[in-house]
Amino acid sequence: MNINDTDDRFFHLAGNEAIESRAIAQRLHVNKTQLADVLGIGVDSLRRSHRERAARVQTRMRDMIEIINRAQPWAGSVNQAFAWYRSQPLPSFGDQTAEELVKEGRADAVKAYLSRINEGGYA
Repeated sequence: MNINDTDDRFFHLAGNEAIESRAIAQRLHVNKTQLADVLGIGVDSLRRSHRERAARVQTRMRDMIEIINRAQPWAGSVNQAFAWYRSQPLPSFGDQTAEELVKEGRADAVKAYLSRINEGGYA
C-alpha cells in the first residue's frame, strides 16, 4: 500500500499487499474507532494486527479504498470523496449510501455504479 498525498488516488493498492488501518485513518483524519464504524466492523478488528489482516477486514478496507479512488476525480478531493461515500444517498439503491451498501457486502454494485458514471452514463 502506497500513501502519496500528491497522487490523484487516495491509495495505490498493489496486489494482495496488506492494508494498514492506521494509514487509512490518518489519511481520512479519523481515528480507528471511527474507521471501524465506517467499515462496519468491530474496533478490535483494527487494534490487533492479526485481526486486521483477516480476509474480511482486508476486503472491507480494499472495497472502501477502491470506491473512494473511483469517486475522487469528480468529487474533487479525497476528503470530498470520503464525505460522498458516507453521506450521499444513491437513488439507484433506494437512497442508501455507498457506506451502507459496502457494509451489506454490495461493494461490487457500487463499483459498477461508479463505472457507469465514469463512462458518462447515468446512474
